[in-house]
Amino acid sequence: MTTTLTRTLKLPSLVLFGLAYLTPIIVLGIFGIIAETTGGAAPAAYLVALVAMLFTAHSYGRMAIAHPVAGSAYTYVRRSIDPRVGFLVGWAVLLDYLFLPMVIWLIGGSYLTAQFPGIPIGVWIVGFIVITTLLNILGIKVADKANYVLMAFQLLVLVFFVALAVGSLVSAGGAGGLASGQPFFNDTSSFATISAGAAIAAYSFLGFDAVTTLTEETINPRRTVPRAIMLVALIGGGIFVAVSYVTQLVHPGGVFEDSASAASAIALQIGGELFGAVFLAGLVVAQFASGLAAQASASRLMYAMGRDSVLPKAVFGKLHEKFHTPVANLVITGVIGLIALFLDVATSTSFINFGAFTAFTLVNASVVFHYVRQRRGGQQLNTVSYVVVPVIGAVICAYLLSQLDSNAITLGVSWLALGIIVLALITRGFKAAPPEMTATEKATVEAAA
Repeated sequence: MTTTLTRTLKLPSLVLFGLAYLTPIIVLGIFGIIAETTGGAAPAAYLVALVAMLFTAHSYGRMAIAHPVAGSAYTYVRRSIDPRVGFLVGWAVLLDYLFLPMVIWLIGGSYLTAQFPGIPIGVWIVGFIVITTLLNILGIKVADKANYVLMAFQLLVLVFFVALAVGSLVSAGGAGGLASGQPFFNDTSSFATISAGAAIAAYSFLGFDAVTTLTEETINPRRTVPRAIMLVALIGGGIFVAVSYVTQLVHPGGVFEDSASAASAIALQIGGELFGAVFLAGLVVAQFASGLAAQASASRLMYAMGRDSVLPKAVFGKLHEKFHTPVANLVITGVIGLIALFLDVATSTSFINFGAFTAFTLVNASVVFHYVRQRRGGQQLNTVSYVVVPVIGAVICAYLLSQLDSNAITLGVSWLALGIIVLALITRGFKAAPPEMTATEKATVEAAA
């Protein structure tokens, strides 16, 4: 008897899962970096990023209809374009999973260092790494309900932050102070700075496509999953634009004493010591929980790839006999996290976004390839939905990819070059198809849950 996943999820559950995956409070975690990059036009950067994500969300939806399995960019590109290109997309996505914990720990460390300047940031980063690695080795799992409680807490902090910001603006300049075009474009911002900011802001959207991994557990997935993807991107983007708008009104411009922890200082300004402490606690707790889940996901992804012989099985495809967890992979992820000691938040988030934009661009392209294949097979598909929209999405994502930090592009291209070498080795000089990562998505979902 074959065991299969049970279809029980409906649209609200998928949307909640996607929003929980986004970690909404991250908009404040990197606000200072984006405001500094854009010259005080953070909401404009989020608006541009949102437009890019909506086009890409549409493409993910088309692929979810075409391939209603527990898929991702890797699966869609593999099936629509080519298995080798699919492997490289999977390799690019692996970049996100491997280095996302590092970025999370770096952001958390930046805020704690701002609050306790006498303690070096390295102490906080190493502390995050040691604690989360030990917990993950022991097999600690965050229950589904706990994820929702955490999301509710984040949203509550965001609501209080926005309410206090609005109150501060009204008391200073009346209700008229709430309406201004300055946060979207001003004398110190430009199209180039806003584009560069949007390339960083896309970090906040990472995971909006995570609902595709639950396709095989969703009722009527061909209809529900595309709607859920679009709603997650739209609602998440709306939150990011709104929160960054009021925050930018409270602190016009992009000059900060410490851009990496700017929102903490703003929280102190609008809410006093008590709310400043609550805000810091909320952000750090969210970062810790997010880092725990991200490290678990990365280790399971490497384990699945090792088990499928995409990565060396002797190292990556083994579980600890006692704890039944991929200890070696967890340790590797923790060691990679130490790179945060030598990076700033802007470069590290851009580095992560290299893999994301690479995957997003090729998912958009895969829709066009799918359209061509279906046309050759005699099936007529809507040209606007399957060609015009994904082409626009691919162009926007490719452009934002080019706007990333130069160091991030160098690191990202180096990572892809390494992926090509790995691909050459496992395909005997590109002569054979790469092994399929059959268990990757299921393992990743289980880790995230």
